[in-house]
Amino acid sequence: VDMVVGAALIPGASAPKLLYRSHLPLMAPGSVLVDVSVDQGGCFETTRPTSHADPAFIEQGIVHYCVANIPSAVGRTASLALSQSTLPYVQKLAAAPLAEVLASDSGLASGLSVHGGQLYCPAVAAAQTRQLSDLSSFFKTR
Repeated sequence: VDMVVGAALIPGASAPKLLYRSHLPLMAPGSVLVDVSVDQGGCFETTRPTSHADPAFIEQGIVHYCVANIPSAVGRTASLALSQSTLPYVQKLAAAPLAEVLASDSGLASGLSVHGGQLYCPAVAAAQTRQLSDLSSFFKTR
């Protein structure tokens, strides 16, 4: 393998480890690992956060690129892209009461993390060992 790009994500939790130190000798010297999951702890056992100023390190002959917050290299472009992609959701949330919006959009409903002191995100509840409220209870109290 010449290059592996790791981009694993479990929302609200640490990235799962998918490539271990013991795998590095199976790669050709000079191969590259890019860990896009570094902001969530990284999906390679050998990941450690780097920066745009010092973006890479070599371990066992394998080049690691583990820059945290990669979009910050193009801040204006990243901000414009994020604004354009989130604006429709903000407009939808602003147009009607929250319960009505969530009842009509299962995607937005699945993004509800906390409301009224209740935790609705399973990954966050597990990571913080806190009680999880069932999303259906959100609609029953409205």
